[in-house]
Amino acid sequence: MVTDSELFRLSVRTGTHLLAAGARLVTAESCTAGWIAKVVTEVPGCSGWFDCGYVCYSNESKQRDLGVLPETLAAQGAVSEAVVRALAEGALQRTGAEVALAVSGIAGPSGATQGKPVGTVWFATAHRRGQAVEVNARVKFFDGDRDTVRRKAVQFGLQLVLALPLPAAVAGR
Repeated sequence: MVTDSELFRLSVRTGTHLLAAGARLVTAESCTAGWIAKVVTEVPGCSGWFDCGYVCYSNESKQRDLGVLPETLAAQGAVSEAVVRALAEGALQRTGAEVALAVSGIAGPSGATQGKPVGTVWFATAHRRGQAVEVNARVKFFDGDRDTVRRKAVQFGLQLVLALPLPAAVAGR
């Protein structure tokens, strides 16, 4: 079980990583429903590296708030590489943040579909590299009940941000 203490320690490390790069984080969360934003804002001083969080649980909110195309949702489903990539890119476009983390998955106990069992979670990170944006996506399959899947998703998402090769901060940022 991923504990609150573990998530807090991981959030502190993530914040340190982002601060060293002079970068701010934006989240775009579906199955974690703002849990990532919650754990990072538990860290004192997080306003120096956390910009904002979007909770886009419904397909309508994914389209309205972060610009996911209805055709993408219809063709791929909300729990897909294409959707998390679009969520991460949309979050970066709508904010001044340098790093985005997007999560969409099936926490259960229902919601499984053919090829997407309960515990399927897609992640995308997007970060600015000059004028370009680099986006990477990964899928994970977590075991456990709804709470366990969501905790593991929060943990893995923060680990992805922590692993980003961010440059050292530029003076004056």
